[in-house]
Amino acid sequence: MTGQRARVRAQLTGEIKQLARTQLAEVGAPNLSLRAIARDLGMASSAIYRYFASRDELLTALIIDAYEAIGAEAERADRELGPAEAALRWSTACWAAYRWSLANPAEFALIFGTPVPGYMAPPDTIGPASQFTVVLLSIVEQVQATTWNSQATSPSGQLPLSDVVRADLVALTDRVGTTVQPELMMIGLHLWVSLIGTISFILFGHFNNVIEDQEAFFETTVRLLGAEMFGQAQC
Repeated sequence: MTGQRARVRAQLTGEIKQLARTQLAEVGAPNLSLRAIARDLGMASSAIYRYFASRDELLTALIIDAYEAIGAEAERADRELGPAEAALRWSTACWAAYRWSLANPAEFALIFGTPVPGYMAPPDTIGPASQFTVVLLSIVEQVQATTWNSQATSPSGQLPLSDVVRADLVALTDRVGTTVQPELMMIGLHLWVSLIGTISFILFGHFNNVIEDQEAFFETTVRLLGAEMFGQAQC
């Protein structure tokens, strides 16, 4: 492919994805339509399949872009912070994810919302999906290396893990190539799930008429979640 043809293809691919993001916001991922995008571009419906062979292929591209975008925001914020205590890194990563999500609600819904019926994400999405969690994992690893006390993981002094859950966590640490202890990995997963859940509640209006200052609520949530790992209510 010549340089000019490659540039034209890249430009059209970008335009297709941008129109697809507009569709995500307007009609949702299940109703994403290549034919409608082709119509908006003034392109023959058959021509768009030269760029994306199916709706699922386009969905995959959008999912990868979204994962890479939120991951890049967390990486950038963490990098700009420079050497810092884990508690501050946690807070910074949370706010980076929060701000990206508020700016890109349709993309957040695509990667963290209800699965699209009939769509199964291919292995291509695994690497991009890990980008944000790699930042969080590096914070967990820092905690273990500096301040972790395995005997102070809960008010009772111990974090109860069933044999099955412990085995799952050990398998997970092996799979991602870390030496984080199962108890700490459990807390890290809990924090990650709670973070995404809190953003979802704010983003999709579940706190409307319940929490007036939702940004302040998010800040408090970040502090409380951080306290579970860092042993203090300040982050």
